[in-house]
Amino acid sequence: MIQARGLARTFKARGGPVEAVRGIDIAVGAGEIVGLLGPNGAGKTTTQRMLATLLVPTAGEATVAGCDLRRDPVGVRRQLGYVSQSGGTNPSAKVDEELTTQAQLYGMTRAAAATRAKALRAELDLGDLGDRLIKTLSGGQRRRVDIALGLMHQPKLVFLDEPSTGLDPQSRANLWTHIRRLRDAHGATILLTTHYLDEADALCDRILIIDAGKIVAAGTPIELKRRISGDLVTFELPTADAERAATLLRARSEAREVSPTATGVRVVVEAGERDALPLMRALDEAGIAIGSLHVAHPSLDDVFLTLTGRSLRDAPEGATQN
Repeated sequence: MIQARGLARTFKARGGPVEAVRGIDIAVGAGEIVGLLGPNGAGKTTTQRMLATLLVPTAGEATVAGCDLRRDPVGVRRQLGYVSQSGGTNPSAKVDEELTTQAQLYGMTRAAAATRAKALRAELDLGDLGDRLIKTLSGGQRRRVDIALGLMHQPKLVFLDEPSTGLDPQSRANLWTHIRRLRDAHGATILLTTHYLDEADALCDRILIIDAGKIVAAGTPIELKRRISGDLVTFELPTADAERAATLLRARSEAREVSPTATGVRVVVEAGERDALPLMRALDEAGIAIGSLHVAHPSLDDVFLTLTGRSLRDAPEGATQN
């Protein structure tokens, strides 16, 4: 459904050019839910906007829903449903007014648009809200209207940009159910961007981890977490002792990998319950005070930390594009 090679985008800025996306390859098969996962500023939204024909790539090529991105952008738009992070509704319009207008822009008759709007409202738990002004809806309801707008023309491919940003936990969980239904009940292919670890883990068949405009890892959530075999032992230490502690732990046979964190040192070991104690003793014998010790199985954030040296929740320095 999507094949992209060497896709790149550079923006002009006062301080010089900014490489928001630095030559990435993407392959998405029909019926997949694929997530672009990364911190704010990593290049996720820029990548999606290029594939949606909203930004012209600086370099690279792509085929989206069978249409060449550069030679047939109109063909891409006809088959694509795009839901932006900020939404695209008119707060002063009624729900059905927005939905039917969107459908008519894609060539549907008014009668067919009304039928489609009613069906989508029922499917997305918008029920009898057709005559409500959008500005009177809750955040979760408005987000579902945004998604309905992107689905009015029954696209093969749906792009969702940070679909649950700003929603409360219950609204997020409900929205995830609707997103899964798009694929499971209607066969839609979905490319979504997110910086929520739990969202990527819960929704995506595959994840592309993007950082500083490059894809640094790809795979299913399970495959990505298996890249860190064993357990994770994190020591909270005084900043002044962190480098000495890392050097000491790298010499230990229990430690497979040692990396600094913002508050101490993180160690990959085969079995945390067994290996954490001798590591702690080694630090203690070296006179390094341990503030706390934490043993855990790896998460997607741990994968990102291993690959980049920082948490997925931290944006790259100087980043200006999502």
